[in-house]
Amino acid sequence: MIFQRKYERAMKNLEEKNAGSPKALQDDDLSNKVEKGDVLAMILSALIVIVPVALIFLLIAVGAGYFFLIR
Repeated sequence: MIFQRKYERAMKNLEEKNAGSPKALQDDDLSNKVEKGDVLAMILSALIVIVPVALIFLLIAVGAGYFFLIR
């Protein structure tokens, strides 16, 4: 890397700064665990957010097509 020394110095500074924080907040295993219903909840929430926006864009496209082709 071009800025290898700056990167290493910044990472060392960050480690020193976070040395006093609790270990549980830095544990990678805790952040990667997914509970039983989490995947379904994420899928449903994505559908709730994405589907209405996609329908609005689809209606706009159909309306524009209708306006330019039929009228």
